[in-house]
Amino acid sequence: MPEPVSICVIGSGYVGLVAAVCFAEMGHRVLCVDNDEARVKTLREGGVPIFEDRLPELLARHLNRGVEFTCDLGGAVERSEAIFIAVGTPQGDTGGADLSYVEAVVSEIARSIGSYKVIVEKSTVPVYTNDWIRRVLHRHGVDPQNFDVVSNPEFLREGTAVIDFLHPDRIVVGADNERSADLLRRIYEPLTGGSYYAQPGALPGPCSASHPARLLVTSAQSAEIIKHASNAFLALKISFINAVANLAEAVGADIEDIAAGVGLDSRIGPRFLRAGLGYGGSCFPKDVAAFHWVAQQRGVDFQLLQEVRKINETQKDVFFNKVLSALWTLRGKRLAALGLAFKGDTDDVRESPAIDVIRRLLEAGATVTAYDPAAMERAKAVLPPSEKLRYAGDPYEAAKDADAVLILTDWKEFAEIDLVRLNQAVRFPIVVDGRNLYKPREMLDHGFTYVSVGRPASYQAQQGKPRKMVL
Repeated sequence: MPEPVSICVIGSGYVGLVAAVCFAEMGHRVLCVDNDEARVKTLREGGVPIFEDRLPELLARHLNRGVEFTCDLGGAVERSEAIFIAVGTPQGDTGGADLSYVEAVVSEIARSIGSYKVIVEKSTVPVYTNDWIRRVLHRHGVDPQNFDVVSNPEFLREGTAVIDFLHPDRIVVGADNERSADLLRRIYEPLTGGSYYAQPGALPGPCSASHPARLLVTSAQSAEIIKHASNAFLALKISFINAVANLAEAVGADIEDIAAGVGLDSRIGPRFLRAGLGYGGSCFPKDVAAFHWVAQQRGVDFQLLQEVRKINETQKDVFFNKVLSALWTLRGKRLAALGLAFKGDTDDVRESPAIDVIRRLLEAGATVTAYDPAAMERAKAVLPPSEKLRYAGDPYEAAKDADAVLILTDWKEFAEIDLVRLNQAVRFPIVVDGRNLYKPREMLDHGFTYVSVGRPASYQAQQGKPRKMVL
């Protein structure tokens, strides 16, 4: 393995914690800093405060050996060669990213720089943030010879973030001189040189010693735009296929067949061509809005991004109207909501379409019983307490005596649900699927009225079962 680098990662959220643990897995010495003392205590004891596959395994492997956790930012900066900033950049009131957390951290870093450091933007930030970090350091009197600022955007997907980090499609480094670029090359050498993939215990993935990760060095401005452009393009694919799904449904076509036919084109590919409730989470909504804001600030009329956002918002209306069409009225209806996270394999409910749909159902007078394998505690923090909202221990408990079952998140557990048992649990065998997890023919064979996205609805007429509704 190459010579280890001493690294400070500021922030222990979805990006910072994954980065810190993965850098340790690559052989580096890492100090992860957070100002939340309770969170740091949990991490020091081996607890993982977020739901992320493989993360508990790697933390147990490297805790107090390759990675340590602290609230002492100044001490961590002094002991490190590279300082990765991975704090939140939430959407501001104007649509642009709120960079106040980044500025606060940079101001604190400035007080502890006594020798050369490379400060690395890992948070998702708009173009020219690199320059602003440099200006803040200058204003605090830091010697320009003692630092460089580099952009190193993350391309992690919640649920697969550890593998995405260690087996990346690409590593982008935006550096304006070779000195800082060389340090980032040293940090990522275990991946780009392939030595990590050859070592015993390396996590498997698409990269290998013979096909290692690729590193691209650009200007800082290009790296910052690459991040926003990548997420905006993926959001565009999701909105595009949802718009096509609405057309397919109007003419009696099947969006699953259409997506398969489009995705077989090697120029397009099948990924992110899944019709459904639309995108959510902490990245796509914020990054599309921030990218549009940046374009406006520079006098660029990026109307396409407005349409991407509009289609995504409309898709939740489309789904809500499907529920109405299946049930006629919602007041007094009992509904099972399967899914709270914005997607499967995560506990993140930020900008979750499922949360928005549940809010609207409650406002319309429905009673909702919700279940999610990982996100229920986080959902309780954002959904207002209500006598009409309760949480279940499994999908079948949620479905008990329900007038309809709503699929809101694409968990594998939901795709593999026992349909016979589900039918026995519900009051009426109606499933409104916002994630297209099932085949219409199979649902019909199991006695369900099945409504999905971009496909003709399947209506089941039941004989001899007065508790079942005939639509």
